[in-house]
Amino acid sequence: MNQKKAKIAVLVSGGGTNLQAILDAQQSGQIASGAVVLVISNNPNAFALTRAANAGVETAVITKKDCDSQAAFEQTILEALAARQIDLIVLAGFMSILSADFTARYERRILNVHPSLIPSFCGQGFYGLHVHEAALAKGVKVTGATVHFVNEIPDGGEILLQKAVDVLPGDTPEVLQRRVMEQAEWKLLPAAVEMISREILGQKG
Repeated sequence: MNQKKAKIAVLVSGGGTNLQAILDAQQSGQIASGAVVLVISNNPNAFALTRAANAGVETAVITKKDCDSQAAFEQTILEALAARQIDLIVLAGFMSILSADFTARYERRILNVHPSLIPSFCGQGFYGLHVHEAALAKGVKVTGATVHFVNEIPDGGEILLQKAVDVLPGDTPEVLQRRVMEQAEWKLLPAAVEMISREILGQKG
């Protein structure tokens, strides 16, 4: 029996480690209710595109440079999503803030993973290593990751899942980033994708 699955698009800008975590979870059956059918990158050189191709997933490159405005950039993405009847969007290291107009069209249908325990170290300017540098500068003993719905406020949407990760003596931003990925991000994101995909199927059914 061909089980129906929620159609997922993953938006990426870089290496795609979180994309890989989702693809691996799909392969292992941890994600059973959804399937990644499209990977969109705003960076033509993103290694995430190679990861997608290796997994047999369709890819698209949509850059702001090729569109004359943020609105045109978002419209091009929306058209790509609509053409494939995408149910769920996952931002996996997507270095572009989406407008309120865009997020409103996919209310409770866009997931993001952020490398801290929101509300700490989040919002405008907190991305990538900046988050871990801030955590170390503050001297916190615990950090982690958060998966949340995306709305018009950067890192401001409803929180779905969080996982704490210890900060250890001698941590550098790079070492801490890796630990947060391995212990939190790569576990939380697939779990959230399965949870929301199941919810979408229930609503469709």
